[in-house]
Amino acid sequence: MTVEDVRAADSTAGDSRAADIRAEDIRVEDSRYEAVSSRDARFDGVFFFAVSTTGIYCRPSCPAVTPKRRNVSFYRTAAAAQGAGYRACRRCRPDAVPGSAEWNVRADVVGRAMRLIGDGVVDREGVSGLAARLGYSARQLQRQLNAELGAGPIALARAQRSHTARILLQTTTLQAAEIAFASGFASVRQFNDTIREIYAATPSELRSSRGRHAAPHDGAAGVPLRLAYRGPYERAAMFDRLAADALPGVEEVTGAPGARTYRRTLALPAGPAVAEAHERSGGGDWLDCRLHLTDLRDLTTATQRMRRLLDLDADPLAVAERLGADPLLAPLVAARPGLRVPGTADPHETALRIAAGPDAAELVAAYGEELPAPRTGPARLFPGAARLADAGPPAVRALAAALASGDIRLDPGVDRGDTERRLAALPGIGPGKAARIRRHALGDPDVLLPDDPAVPPSAAPEHWRPWRSYAAAHLALPPGH
Repeated sequence: MTVEDVRAADSTAGDSRAADIRAEDIRVEDSRYEAVSSRDARFDGVFFFAVSTTGIYCRPSCPAVTPKRRNVSFYRTAAAAQGAGYRACRRCRPDAVPGSAEWNVRADVVGRAMRLIGDGVVDREGVSGLAARLGYSARQLQRQLNAELGAGPIALARAQRSHTARILLQTTTLQAAEIAFASGFASVRQFNDTIREIYAATPSELRSSRGRHAAPHDGAAGVPLRLAYRGPYERAAMFDRLAADALPGVEEVTGAPGARTYRRTLALPAGPAVAEAHERSGGGDWLDCRLHLTDLRDLTTATQRMRRLLDLDADPLAVAERLGADPLLAPLVAARPGLRVPGTADPHETALRIAAGPDAAELVAAYGEELPAPRTGPARLFPGAARLADAGPPAVRALAAALASGDIRLDPGVDRGDTERRLAALPGIGPGKAARIRRHALGDPDVLLPDDPAVPPSAAPEHWRPWRSYAAAHLALPPGH
């Protein structure tokens, strides 16, 4: 075979691969258009579609008339649609959709980056800080996010800031300048330009467009939110778990089943806060929440942490499809559609509570910091790692020292497998507690505890991937619960 023959063969193979990729892209887009045509809410947050004739982008379940296929393009993120020049639909509010469950499952750099961006790392530390946490250069990270998501970290953070700004405009009486800086914008001009670009309205017009039932609230009343989720949500089981695990001083659950309120303190970057979530259904796919913040700059971070605690970005239909195919789990999944796995509002707190076991309440009473203003309900912060490095049981001291020194990190962007191995090597932690920390503090949806007594010997847990945490949750609940 000559060199020319090899080159010709390579060219033919390349053309074939390109054709296969184009065919796959067309198939995916056709499937997405079917979801748009059927207004399938399961895909809200998984992708967005934009309409060239109107210049707007929407969530798949938008109730507007379905546009013609030739006028529709698809984007993985709202930021990518905004970058292509589209503005957010005022009817379906695509910025308010649940996050994609994909980012919780994925362990690669894109998934880890999306979890960190959601926690507000770009606003606090910039792109260089985000890249450093992930072990990449800023240029490498930018390239990877652009290649897969159509938007870089700045654009993704900007989309998140605009959503925060819209919430504050429509739920508080704060001045526009206060909202601009609370949302993370560098200037009022940048804030005004971004709002006009994304929503095709000035901040004043956006504020005046709120519904008649959305009355403004002042700072003392907190910021009211609707935390969206997809698919069914087993509220009773989640609030049962929150009530059973509530740590005195830090958390409380009040009210009768079906109408309970969960409250907890939060240690946030700019100051302490109290968050509350309500079990009662408001008639939509959301949980009502209220945040009492020391500093409104923490709104995005507090919102994301409550979403992680309540597991609101899960995809219960994908979980049910996989687990429901197992004869052992099928009746459990059918009986409790939408069962979630509680995550964390503070990964350090969750890990230290797992390490402390029944001694956690004593640690709060002895070392927890009281909130500055007197209030009803929980009024203490869980003590930080630096404070517990020389206090409490040996396992707590070992873990707290490792967290305080930075030898172990528990932020949303860490490598979960490596972190679990480091945790298991600490005195008093071991494989069992390390796996629990990975499941709850790091939010991994695919964790089974070593020798979990709820998992019978006849089970086939490898078939449950990547949702083994949910399988364990189903098996752990008593029959008929």
